[in-house]
Amino acid sequence: MLRINFGSISSIGRALFIICLLAGAIVSADTKHPAGVICGAVLGIYFMFAIKVVKQWEKVAVLRLGRYVGLRGPGIFHIVPIIETLSPYVDQRVRVADVSAESTLTRDTVPVNVDAIVFWLVWNAEKCILEVEDFIQAINMSAQTALRESIGRHELAQMITERETLGRELQRILDEKTNPWGITVQSVEIRDVRIPQGLEDAMSRQAQAERERQARIILGQAETEISNSFVQASTAYEQNPTALHLRAMNMLYEAIKERGSMVIVPSSAVETMGLGGSLATAALGGVKP
Repeated sequence: MLRINFGSISSIGRALFIICLLAGAIVSADTKHPAGVICGAVLGIYFMFAIKVVKQWEKVAVLRLGRYVGLRGPGIFHIVPIIETLSPYVDQRVRVADVSAESTLTRDTVPVNVDAIVFWLVWNAEKCILEVEDFIQAINMSAQTALRESIGRHELAQMITERETLGRELQRILDEKTNPWGITVQSVEIRDVRIPQGLEDAMSRQAQAERERQARIILGQAETEISNSFVQASTAYEQNPTALHLRAMNMLYEAIKERGSMVIVPSSAVETMGLGGSLATAALGGVKP
């Protein structure tokens, strides 16, 4: 049974069909004979199926009685209906394939769900048409298989922190596989890496524990540095009592400089630091006659 694909009829072919039909109708009206409209309809149908238009970014293969005779496009061209047929049109623009791998085990046996985007284009339409039956499905299946294989060769930490490296590896694997088909893979981007919720909670608790351990270590180091500073200060004050007295007087001044404040100093500390005379002098200096 002959099947007619009306979707492949170009707008120019439809326009020529209408023109030929109108011209035949005019001739038939003048000659009072139906031969004109019949000839116009036949010629219009021929042009409608013979004239093809290919867009700027497309290519199409012409098959004459099943044998490949060449590529056509872009632009307008002519074929012989029934004798010559066309392959599906090939879009040569950059295309995007969305691939995913669900519940795939990494090298350290962690199940992950990975989403990736593959950017590819057809660089040789002839190979793409003649070498592979459905190149779009072939790209999708190859990308999904390569993604699963790459996940199995990497550990979870590498997949999370080294996405660019994983993408370049996938691009290389896919490009080697698709080049004989006339297709090149420009880049692969890892969009998302998802892990089970239980494992995510465990990793979160591990990270919190690690931060708490680091905080305790830093606090201990600070305490050690402060104690060392106190040891050095005590040694300096032991060798120079005058410096100790001046430091004590400065501390006492800082404590009582605010109005209305009261500081209680042990008598032993006053006698040890020799502050009795100084405090008395300060007290007498503060008494007004």
